[in-house]
Amino acid sequence: MRVVIVTESFPPDVNGVAHCTLQTARHLARRGHEPLVIAPATAGAATTSRPDLPGILEHGTPEPGAPCPVVRVPSLPLPGYPQVRVALPSRRLTAALTAHRAELVHLAGPFVLGARGMAAAARLGLPTVAVYQTDLAGYARTYLGTGGNTAWRRMRAVHGAADRTLAPSTAALRDLTEHGVPRVRLWPRGVDTTRFRPGLRDGALRRRLAPGGETIVGYVGRLAPEKHVGLLAGACALPGVRVVVVGDGPGAPSLRTALPGAVFLGRRTGDELARIFASLDVFVHTGPYETFCQTVQEAMASGVPVIAPAAGGPLDLVDHGRTGLLVPPLDARAVAAAVGALAGDPARAAAQGTAGRAAVGGRTWRTVGDQLLGHYDEVLRDRTAVAA
Repeated sequence: MRVVIVTESFPPDVNGVAHCTLQTARHLARRGHEPLVIAPATAGAATTSRPDLPGILEHGTPEPGAPCPVVRVPSLPLPGYPQVRVALPSRRLTAALTAHRAELVHLAGPFVLGARGMAAAARLGLPTVAVYQTDLAGYARTYLGTGGNTAWRRMRAVHGAADRTLAPSTAALRDLTEHGVPRVRLWPRGVDTTRFRPGLRDGALRRRLAPGGETIVGYVGRLAPEKHVGLLAGACALPGVRVVVVGDGPGAPSLRTALPGAVFLGRRTGDELARIFASLDVFVHTGPYETFCQTVQEAMASGVPVIAPAAGGPLDLVDHGRTGLLVPPLDARAVAAAVGALAGDPARAAAQGTAGRAAVGGRTWRTVGDQLLGHYDEVLRDRTAVAA
């Protein structure tokens, strides 16, 4: 099957959309399909044509770590958040769909580039599968204090045009349905249980992070307002607790002040990140707007108990009291109390970590990738039935 994946983000970006898109492309290639990725150009990337390679912009180019060709379209940094790139209008998208002879278009987190991909697919008569990944209404409320209804109108227009929308969690599926998005089905995310595993726990790393033998409590993710990482301030004040923050973003400078005593490691990826996960005693996610929350799964695969808001994707992932603790969203006291409870009872924390590892054992990218292929097949069959 010739699939074009139109995504708002792709590596080297580090976020949920980029990671899921990469894993999707890898699985398609592994199963013998022919994917092509269309994504915004990264900072400093050349976006002009190369006369020595005719058609390169339509057929894509190899990129390190990418399992298929990638077409980059011109983009600009989001004001105030330069790590996020917003695609500009470009004829490159339609040209790439045509040159690849696409049979289906996969839209990853469609909003700007994805909306254009949806329109181009409609003009070409191609079936579309849209993957809902970002709570844009929640982000609008965080950054603007308003705009949630406007964001939902935009998402409803884009997803409503798709042959099928895939939601990553039951909470996301419910939100989409309640806001009038049709043809929604559940499609969760996989986790690499080989890379993320308890056996990578590193005593030397732990001694560097917590030389006094403190309980290591970690956060991994973007450092941005919608993540509410400042809720860890109470945990920083607990005796015998060392907070470790992994990630970068516009909120980093203010968080260094808000979280006294915390260790900031910056952006980490790959095997290094897996070693950090496994070396934590407790993982805390603070953001209330997660449609899934991949870092929760990675912590669980690493055998680490999880504390997360009782909202969105974590509701499907964390079995309260068995694999971790769910707390009221945006409640700093509840976060500190949950950290204190697990830090004060290492046996309980270890048992929850073991249970978490067992819970994600079957959630591999191979399994969920095959589920995605099943959705593709159903969409193509439905299109064929309608045409007949």
